[in-house]
This record gives sequence, C-alpha cells and structure tokens, in this order.
Amino acid sequence: MKSKIKHFAKEGIFPVRPPVDVKLLFLLLALSLIGSLMIFSASTAYAETRFGDAYYFIKRQSVWLILGLITMLLVCRISPTRFSRYALPIFLSAVFLLALVPFLGSEAGGAKRWLALGPFTFQPSELSKTALILLLARYFAAPSVQDAMAKRGKRNVLYGIVYPILLFLSVTLLVLLEKHLSCIIILGCITVCMIFLAGGNGRVLGTMCFGGGAAVTVFALSVEYTRRRITIWRNPALYPRDGGWQTLQGLMAIGSGGLFGLGLGNSRLKHMYVSEPQNDFIFTIVCEELGLVGATLILSLFALLVIRGFVVGGSISDRFSSLLGMGLTAKLAIQVLLNIAVITNALPNTGISLPFFSYGGSSLVMLFAEMGILLSLSREAHIRR
Repeated sequence: MKSKIKHFAKEGIFPVRPPVDVKLLFLLLALSLIGSLMIFSASTAYAETRFGDAYYFIKRQSVWLILGLITMLLVCRISPTRFSRYALPIFLSAVFLLALVPFLGSEAGGAKRWLALGPFTFQPSELSKTALILLLARYFAAPSVQDAMAKRGKRNVLYGIVYPILLFLSVTLLVLLEKHLSCIIILGCITVCMIFLAGGNGRVLGTMCFGGGAAVTVFALSVEYTRRRITIWRNPALYPRDGGWQTLQGLMAIGSGGLFGLGLGNSRLKHMYVSEPQNDFIFTIVCEELGLVGATLILSLFALLVIRGFVVGGSISDRFSSLLGMGLTAKLAIQVLLNIAVITNALPNTGISLPFFSYGGSSLVMLFAEMGILLSLSREAHIRR
C-alpha cells in the first residue's frame, strides 16, 4: 500500500506536497466574496425589471462561484509537471473549439462567441488565453529554445520572438472571425509579457509591438463596428443616446460616489441608467456605492494579489513553473487595468470584464482554474510563508 502511495505521489496523481501560499489564497477569497456581493448589489434593479426576480443574477453567479471554487481546489492539487505535459493538448483543444464557433456557436448581443453545452454556454476565447500562457511557458522552458535565446543574432530573434508570435497568430486568426477585439488585445498583451519575462530581445520586441499596435489600429478603423466605437470614444457626449450612453452614465456613477460613496445597495444609476451594471461596468457601481475609499481598497487588493503572484512566480526555480505563474498573474493584471481604462474612457469601450466582479460563468470558472494553477505553483515557491 505504501509503495502505491509513493508511486502516485511521484506521478503527481496524489501528490504529497507543502501547503499553498496562505496570503495568495486569502486575497483570492477576499476578492471573490467582495465581487459576489457587488454583483448582487449592482444587479438587483436590472434583474427585477427584466426577469421579475431581483436575485436572478446572484443565484446563477453563486452556482458558478461554487463550481469555480471546486475547480480551484481540484486544480491546486495537480503537480506543475502535469501542466507542462498537457500544455499542447489544452492549446490544441482551445484552437479546435474556436474553430467550431463560426459554425456551431450561439449568438448574443450581436456577436457569435459562445458554444452551447445544454443549458450552459461556454466561451472558447476564455480558454484560449490560459492555453496560450501554458504553451508559451512550456515553449520558453525548452532547453533548445533557451540555448537559441542565449545567443545573439537571427536565432535569438527567431526563437525568442518570431515563433511565439506565430503561436499567438494561430489563435488570433480564429478569434478574429468572432470580431472579438478585446480578446485579441489581451492575447497580444499576454504574448508580449511572456516574451519579455522569458528574456526576449527588447529592441526587436518594442519594434514589433509598435507594428502590432499599428496593425490593430488599422483593423479597428477598417471595420465599421470598431470604427464607430472609436468615434464615440473620442467624444461620447456627442452620442448620448446612440453609443455613448454607457460611458457617460458610468462616468456619472464614478463621480457621484464622492469620497465615501452612497452606501452599499444605494446606487441610483444602477436603476436602468448604467446598462447591465453587473457586467463590464460593474466597477462604476462600486465607485458610486463605496466611493473613492472603497474603490481604492479594492484596487489595492488587486495590486497585492498581482504582487503576490509575481513573488510566487519569481521564487520558483523551475523555468516552466516560474513563467507560468508570472504569465497568469500578468494576464490578471492586464484585464484589471484594461477594464478600469475602459470605464474611465481612457480606452474605447471594448467589453473587457473585471476579474472576480463581472457577471459570467465560463470566464469565472476559467479564472478560478488559473488561480488553482497559481496556488499549485505556490507550493514550489521558495518564499517565507
């Protein structure tokens, strides 16, 4: 019996390993609980008006939250060696599911981005973000790639930048069919971060980032849907009822919160002013109800989570695990920054959710799966607990 347990532990099936990082776990649970509370507070008026049930969204989100927590607990028990082993199959699965969307996908809000799984829907683009991080971490950890990047010249650029960008493009071309610009932006930022963390050539990377930004701009201006969003973004006040409404009401909610806010549940603009306030613009309701102080505290929790994630990733000796941990943390930071930039109109409205706060099923479960990976990696980190 003892020999079987040792065998399972060695294979990573039933690993006997140190406990997860407590600080990281506490920050994750704190943000998930606060996020669920804010979804309930922000959604009651909209849910009552549209569905006749003020608890419509929180009941569904609670189910996804429980599934997400279970997923996180299961994933955090998996050995990091298995993440490396299954990186390619997961990436190929994500590509396959993305390829199915144009043919079998279900449409919502004028976009076809979901696959129906019985009564549930799943967004393959959410899986693609995690899959890209996994594959890039495995790629950069390969000894042959490390040897090529250690040298100067064409091999350094080819292995350190060109090949990773080709992996990024293999996913992006499929996401492009969905006209999902926000996902493309996030995938691009993830790729740049992974190349930077792996030690890619800085000058070449900067040049390619400039070229990529120019390409995204050209694409955005060539498509009517995105071109219109950019036009509205430049001056939303000129389109108060024709595209600029969400931004204007969101900015009003942020400003009306003042220093300490109107109080939890006392938002005025969630009453059918901020459209679907439980989704991408939920942080505007946070600002209105909790004020500058409450919003700053929540952003501070996000900052501490990102810092702790980088500390965990940077404290692991194994290159794959280190890149994976920092890549997942970078993805979280990117989404938070982009969401805040959108709601404050620093960027055009591109539909980027706020982790732990925005309503959604597949995105929440995938987020908890990523955090489960980060917790698993924290067992390997050589840091003071």
